Amino acid sequence: MSVQGIIKLKDVHKVFNGLWVHRGINLSIKEGEIVSLIGSSGSGKTVLLKEVIGLLRPDKGEIFVMGRNVVALNEKSLLEIRKNVGLVFQGSALFDSLTVFDNIAYPLREHLRLGKKEIRERVAETLHLVGLDGVEGKMPAELSGGMKKRVAVARAIATNPKIMLYDEPNTGVDPINARKINELILGLREKLGVTSMVVTHDMQSVKMVTDRIAMLYDGKIVAEGTWKEFEESEDPFIREFMTGGMVFT
Repeated sequence: MSVQGIIKLKDVHKVFNGLWVHRGINLSIKEGEIVSLIGSSGSGKTVLLKEVIGLLRPDKGEIFVMGRNVVALNEKSLLEIRKNVGLVFQGSALFDSLTVFDNIAYPLREHLRLGKKEIRERVAETLHLVGLDGVEGKMPAELSGGMKKRVAVARAIATNPKIMLYDEPNTGVDPINARKINELILGLREKLGVTSMVVTHDMQSVKMVTDRIAMLYDGKIVAEGTWKEFEESEDPFIREFMTGGMVFT
């Protein structure tokens, strides 16, 4: 993998209905790094995740994932990239009519064409990784919010991705489950070497899991650094954020 980054965004611009969401995003993420994206509501954090995986295309700029410019790829080539990228949606996005087993098995059947025995083994392995052994037969409605989030993570990692994208992974869960999800994000890096981008407004999560913070404001990344660097910064913009004067939702 290039030392320039497993994910690299170069001068990314995006506009919706005449409103600029991104005005020149530049960001490089190294293999195995956990980077948290923070910023106010509407600053384009989730849009950025969707651009990385090719669900949205920027109006200008380049986005390299594992050395390939996803902006220039056709749908067939994007599917190959997506096999190596897991996305955990804010609302978990489980299929309500499918069991936990079939939710996790879905990408295995669609993308990897595994046999029944291999799928059973892979589902059991991923549920074990997220601490939910034995829940294969449950329906999403039978799960707590925290369990749903962990099943969503299990589904995302079932294809053994090299990259994980998380959209507000701790939203709507209690502090105990939030801690479990934070530990899971760290554990996936330790066990599988996964690179992660985490969109979040949970600053305890940022402090616990993040190697580097990228702050979005007015369509650009206005600050980058470690939690310690943010804490020690004399920049008025960062100080206002760190002291709670700036609300991130």
